[in-house]
Formats: sequence, C-alpha cells, structure tokens
Amino acid sequence: MQTQEISKDEQDVLKAIESMTQSFNSNDIEGVMSSYQSDALVIFEPKTMVTDFKTLKEMFLGAFSINPKFEYPNGHEVFVNGDTATHIAPWIMTGTAPDGTKIKQSGLSVAMLKKQENGKWLLTFDNPHASFLMDK
Repeated sequence: MQTQEISKDEQDVLKAIESMTQSFNSNDIEGVMSSYQSDALVIFEPKTMVTDFKTLKEMFLGAFSINPKFEYPNGHEVFVNGDTATHIAPWIMTGTAPDGTKIKQSGLSVAMLKKQENGKWLLTFDNPHASFLMDK
C-alpha cells in the first residue's frame, strides 16, 4: 500500500477544518465565525440555506445548546485546485438536549474553502448533510 504525501495547502485546509471543529466543540462562537467568509453559504438542515452572517451566528449559538461534539472517524479527503479547496468527510455528532436526552447523528460533510490573500483558508460553502439524498 502506498502512502500519499499531502501538500502544504492540503495540510492548511485540514488545519482550517480542525480549527473550526475544535471551536465548535468548545462552543467558541468567535472561533467558529472566523472560519467562514462573510458571504459563506451553510446548510444547517437539508434544503435550508443560510447566507446571512448574523443569522449564521445565531444558528451556531442555537446549536451550542446541545453541547455538540463532532468527530471524523473515517478521516478526511481534501482536494486543492489553486485557491479553492474541497473537503469531504463522514462525521458523527454527539450531544445532550436541554432535557437531558442523548443525541447522536451522523452524516457526510462537503465543504468548499477559499485561500485568502493572507494565506488563510476560509469556508465558503458548508454542507454537513451531503448524504441527504442518499438517505431518502
């Protein structure tokens, strides 16, 4: 079996995803929001797009109410083409509803990132429900 080395850009994209995930798992709204371009499109629920940055922040703050923890047990795929990248990864999320009910969900995340002039990669599109049509 051959191991493929990943480029610096691919490493930086993974770091951007890991940073956003760590911020989300820590309920760090500033860290989460700084992971996105101001015009990003996020799919919080299948067929529900959010593009307004203020609404996006409110949705993340609402999600924090279940103290979510995201993991990517099967790893990540990253594809970089110039200043654009695609990140694909199956995920598992656990949390606890305000009434104490345990929550466990899973899905497939497909995200697009853009390399900024300062070299930082930011999310421009984030769909954690990319398996929606397959699950119908």
